[in-house]
Amino acid sequence: MANGKDLQPAAVQELLDQIVARTVAGTGAHAGAFFLLEPGGGVLVLDASLGMPTGFVGLLRRLQVAAAADGPLAEAILQRHLVWVASGEEFARRYPQLALTFPFVGAVAATPIVAGSRVWGAMLLLFSQKSSALDARARGRFTTAARCIAVLLQDAAAAGNCLQAGLTARLLPPTPARPSAPAAPQAAADFIAALPEGACRLDVRGQVTFADHAAADLLGESIPHLLGARVWEAVPWLAPAPYRLRYKAALASQLPTSYTVKQPRTGRELLLQLYPDRTGVSLRISAPAGAPDSRDELALGTVAAPGPVSLDAHYHMMQLSGGLTAAASVDEVVDLVARHLLVSLNARAFALLVAEAGRVRVVGHHGFSPELVDLVDHAPLASDLPLPGLTTGAPSWGLPQGVPSFFADRDELRAAYPESASIDDDMGTWAWLSLMASSQYLGVCVVGYRQPRSFTLQERATLTAISALISQAVDRARQYDAKHQLAEGLQAGLLPRTLPTMHGLDVAARYLPASHGMEVGGDFYDLIRLSDTEAAAVIGDVQGHGVSAASLMGEVRTAVRAYAVVGATAGEVLARTNHLFNDLDPGLLASCLYAHIDSFHRSGQLATAGHCPPLLRHPDLHTDILAAPPGPLLGVDPTAEYPTTDIPLRPGALLALYTDGLIETPGTDFETALTDLAAVLSRTTGSLDDIADTLLAHAQPSGDRADDTALLLLKVC
Repeated sequence: MANGKDLQPAAVQELLDQIVARTVAGTGAHAGAFFLLEPGGGVLVLDASLGMPTGFVGLLRRLQVAAAADGPLAEAILQRHLVWVASGEEFARRYPQLALTFPFVGAVAATPIVAGSRVWGAMLLLFSQKSSALDARARGRFTTAARCIAVLLQDAAAAGNCLQAGLTARLLPPTPARPSAPAAPQAAADFIAALPEGACRLDVRGQVTFADHAAADLLGESIPHLLGARVWEAVPWLAPAPYRLRYKAALASQLPTSYTVKQPRTGRELLLQLYPDRTGVSLRISAPAGAPDSRDELALGTVAAPGPVSLDAHYHMMQLSGGLTAAASVDEVVDLVARHLLVSLNARAFALLVAEAGRVRVVGHHGFSPELVDLVDHAPLASDLPLPGLTTGAPSWGLPQGVPSFFADRDELRAAYPESASIDDDMGTWAWLSLMASSQYLGVCVVGYRQPRSFTLQERATLTAISALISQAVDRARQYDAKHQLAEGLQAGLLPRTLPTMHGLDVAARYLPASHGMEVGGDFYDLIRLSDTEAAAVIGDVQGHGVSAASLMGEVRTAVRAYAVVGATAGEVLARTNHLFNDLDPGLLASCLYAHIDSFHRSGQLATAGHCPPLLRHPDLHTDILAAPPGPLLGVDPTAEYPTTDIPLRPGALLALYTDGLIETPGTDFETALTDLAAVLSRTTGSLDDIADTLLAHAQPSGDRADDTALLLLKVC
């Protein structure tokens, strides 16, 4: 393989395409794709695909990489290993949200493109529903291809030829299968001509590459008209989404299927049988006497009546609907609408406008100019801005609550609202959709289209139904955001605003709430100044979440601080706090670790109430897991005693105190997670803030946190 440093971007691109094509052919996959990771690591962009149905290519163009549940590609990148999904059933079980959009996917393999510490992108392979497990040879070929691509991209970037995804993904030509015997063109043509059935061949784009006279006659079109055109464009009555769905499902699943249609010119019923392979679909057309035969291996149900909604739009609607039910914040709602609504409706822009405290607030937008957004955002409701349904001071702008408005062009908008002439949003058509929830009027969702267009009855019904989904999601998300802000404010009030500055001691602290849920947690930390050279560090975790846990956490922190400043030893502080804790009878338990640090005498004293063992990194960077003898959790035994342990703290020593959110990882046992954390601390240098960030990134590489996390670092100078 050529060195990427010696190649221009076009040559690098050509080499990548060759690797992808050979990998698809060499692993037995029927389709494959190569994705580049955008700067920032949050989005995968489809750069090239082979054997993918064209409708699916659009759906794969941009994919989020937020959590492993987003799909095999996201999981491969976040976990940095090959992901194998052995069947369509397993795909639906592991990625239920994604399965709504890709219901016909069979086996899937995904691997990250990694060179050194950088992830450049990922590769995806699709296999038939009937594929066996990915054997060692195919797995090795796949991972080797990924390594080659990573080296190529890294070398090219080092030479200033960094590859970037184009505006549209490239569709690679399939690698032709090697014929097993010399072809006999005339004999084959004679054989086909003698059959009473029609035969067509379609490539992965749906273009007709071959059609015989019988097929042309049955379809009612000429052979020249068919060749080179997409079959649903050359034969318009095959264009409705249910019919195209059969073709794309056959390609995606690599299983044969069949369905019946009625030829509109002759009224004749035709049986269409589709036999896919990785280069396209062979289409067999006949006029059966009865119902379709039993070879319909892909049970899709009865073909629905034709409608104007495209297959891609249908899938995006399903994805949007499923996503909105799980959206927990307004930002998530906006992101979902931007990703799916605009694509499904072929729209240009949207904005979510709500009424708050007598003003208009733009809670989310995409595609509208920043100048227009700034003009509308926080404008008084009584202004003359063109805000149907929101401007209470101008009756001519009143929009009946719950009733949408559709404007086919700018003239219609001006006729209804003359004030709109003052705003230029570069749109030709608008839909103003009222947002209602629990009989309360929330605001409007504005959808803008670049070109003037009319809205059919079905499109209006679809937009109205979508606005109802968005309304519920926005209402729920705003309530979530309000409660989450309240919880964060309460949490911040219970934790120290700043840590005291101590002579001979550097400190850094972090607190991160759980990613899911909006209740305040019970994790806490504190640093108490006892003298110019002495300090007490404390960290703990009250059982559960909510106001009760937060209130108890504040009482524990106050009690520890009170007993510490009167000169009690580490064990006495925990014993007295435990006695008070039991007197309160909260019905909850708490873990706590207390450390007395003397920076002048370079020594420390530890006592723990069932808390995670602290880590001590020595000046030579070797890290020990301190096994201090534990006492019981606070709240178990009012008479419990807490033994103390002395530790040396030489200049340069680093003490790390943390809660279990830092080491709890699904699928990893406690001891392994703790050992891994100690290893990361041993090899991490820099400021305390850098070390704290590195430890958090190691514990939650995807940013997803199942529990609250508190971290307190103390370094003896």
